[in-house]
Amino acid sequence: MSLSLRVPSEKNEMLKKAAAKTGKTKSAYILESVDEKLGLIKGREQMIQKLAGWLSHEEAKELRESVRACKQITCTKG
Repeated sequence: MSLSLRVPSEKNEMLKKAAAKTGKTKSAYILESVDEKLGLIKGREQMIQKLAGWLSHEEAKELRESVRACKQITCTKG
């Protein structure tokens, strides 16, 4: 089944760059994102949350701070 989607040009460029970084086509990148949002595959945050369940309180705090720093780098870099 095909689906048509209108994407603003600036987001289209962001999608192209993000897909290229992962070595995927834009369509494959979008489908993976949809699968992640639907819970069909686990995203980075979901995996971290699952793993954090066995961490001590102090280790979980350290992990959260590290992830927060990585998010800031990712968001400001793109």
